[in-house]
Amino acid sequence: MASLPYRDNTSRPSNYGRGDDDDEDEEEEEADESGYKSSKDAVLFAIDVSERMLTRPTDGDERKSDAVLSPTLAALKCAYALMQQRIMSNPSDMMGILLFGTEKSKFQEGDEETGRGGLRYPHCYLLTDLDIPAAADVKQLRSMVEEEEEAAELLVASKEEVSMANLLFCANQIFTTKAPNFSTRRLFLVTDNDFPHASNRDARNSAAVRAKDLYDLGVTIELFPISHPDRGYTFDRSKFYNDIVYSASPSDPDAPAPLTADIRPASSTAKDGISLLQSLLSSVASRSAPRRSMFSHMPFEIGPGLKISVKGFILIKRQEPKRTSYIYVPPDSDKPQIVTGVGQLVADDTARTVEKAEVRRAYKFGGETVSFSDAELAKIKHFGDPVIRIIGFKPLSMLPVWAQLKQNYFIYPSEEDFVGSTRVFSALHQKLLRDQKMAIAWFIARRNAKPTLTALIPGREQRSDECEQIMPPGLWIKHLPFADDIRAPPDTEVVKAPDPLIDAMRTVVQQLQLPRAVYDPGKYPNPGLQWFYRILQALALEEDLPEKAEDKTVPKWKQIHKRAGPYVVEWGKVLEEQYRVWQKDNDRQPRVTANGGAKRAGGAASAASNGRSAKKAKAEDGGDGGEGGITDAEMRAAFAKDAVGKFTVADLKGWMQGKGIKAGTKKAEIVDAVNGWHETKMETD
Repeated sequence: MASLPYRDNTSRPSNYGRGDDDDEDEEEEEADESGYKSSKDAVLFAIDVSERMLTRPTDGDERKSDAVLSPTLAALKCAYALMQQRIMSNPSDMMGILLFGTEKSKFQEGDEETGRGGLRYPHCYLLTDLDIPAAADVKQLRSMVEEEEEAAELLVASKEEVSMANLLFCANQIFTTKAPNFSTRRLFLVTDNDFPHASNRDARNSAAVRAKDLYDLGVTIELFPISHPDRGYTFDRSKFYNDIVYSASPSDPDAPAPLTADIRPASSTAKDGISLLQSLLSSVASRSAPRRSMFSHMPFEIGPGLKISVKGFILIKRQEPKRTSYIYVPPDSDKPQIVTGVGQLVADDTARTVEKAEVRRAYKFGGETVSFSDAELAKIKHFGDPVIRIIGFKPLSMLPVWAQLKQNYFIYPSEEDFVGSTRVFSALHQKLLRDQKMAIAWFIARRNAKPTLTALIPGREQRSDECEQIMPPGLWIKHLPFADDIRAPPDTEVVKAPDPLIDAMRTVVQQLQLPRAVYDPGKYPNPGLQWFYRILQALALEEDLPEKAEDKTVPKWKQIHKRAGPYVVEWGKVLEEQYRVWQKDNDRQPRVTANGGAKRAGGAASAASNGRSAKKAKAEDGGDGGEGGITDAEMRAAFAKDAVGKFTVADLKGWMQGKGIKAGTKKAEIVDAVNGWHETKMETD
């Protein structure tokens, strides 16, 4: 089996944060990329390899392999899981693993043979260099976490204390050489030692200076402190790490502060490696995705003469499998090569290559084609510079649930352009929350973008039971529809459920509620997406193909039947009783057909529907209108009044089939074809 390319080292711009316009037509203006940040992210794990970090739990379940994991192995397994996830969902991101406190030292390839790694950065071992992960990196890390002998050979704690200043300077060199232009660079520091260099103040000061250098470089230090409640040890940040870890991100100082909870087993009594691994995985997952702004430096006009600056984020976005490149296998080689697609415009009649300057946008109007140059089109579409301008306030109760066109944006204040933006934004946010109101705003997302009416909805801060921030406080931008966007609802006969039936269903719903009556999307991975990634991983790593996908969305039928089964049966009985009452009150008793069978009153509507279908089929067979169809006189009258569009698509198709007219499937194309046929007939007559 030929080795498949597991990564694409070619740099290409990412479309993250611009997916909101994916469903718009190709006539949408080109985005101004100056306001967007690169989506590339570089993460370097720094994992402590001390005697205490290598100590396994003493009362773990030996029957479970994960139960006897030491904190260091749990951190490596966590890094392995993150690498598997990021290599699929973020193929352009970099990741590396640096061990510190080891007996061996290595900074670059070949350092172990020459011994130079120990001279530059003693007791620092670069297990995986900071790079886009390749299949070999994943295999190496997998063997490390699965094979104890290989791990035991490397994971030997040094007898000397590692210098934190050397560690941070080593990370500085790695980020500088491997990811100099990445907008997001983060150091994940996993340790249980809350007071390094306890007796050496100069060493602590030197480490603080190196941490400041990293911050100035644009690197964020994310601390993953590990506590050991079973040993009576709790991590204390104030001893050392408050001077090392900054509360704000250097690339985004106005974003919400990073999480500060320490890593401990999921419950106070749990002491095994499984609970520690779960807690570590949960904490890393919550911080694995960097904050990437949809737009920045956006003027936010609250009133005349009152303007602040905000940033916009997409906090919830549908993830789909992404093909990063096309490949082909050359005839003289077994190794796939990456290819780049190239397209060009050609004339339909002569096949001549058409230059971009020769192309003009054209639109149909009244049977004529109207063309525009790019400059004319840009002038037509220009409604002003990007802005969020409040034009009024309304009660939140006036916002209908259905009034939404696309995904919401989350905005947060920024001090980059206007000092004091945070205070003004906070005052507006608290006022809207207190009065349960929303702001109606005029919103232009970027240069030459279409303006939209939006509702600015205040959002409260949400925290978990461990006091970790789930959702920061801020304002949500909800896109409201214009009058042109609202379609007429279908003609349906709505029967209101009686109160006894509603009461019976209320019991069923109460029995089937999720824990705390809250849907937590973090517990339900997309089964289709994860299955695709699992197959891709198996092919790339030459593993056995999985036989069955793991789907956590499958209902637990036995539990549902046990909890709600009797209530559902009872609800069915109430439904039958209420249906008989409704039949009696509305004179809808079942009728007997000619052949003796029972037929509900609703059968008349079904018969009428069948009659319409028969008429439609007759018209499509070439009839000239007839009963239920469109006559030539009716069509001529509609054409004279420019009202051909009032007919249904089925009737128009039936009339066109009789005339031998062909058109597309959309109603606008059908109406144009009918109008064109009449115009041609008038010219010939």
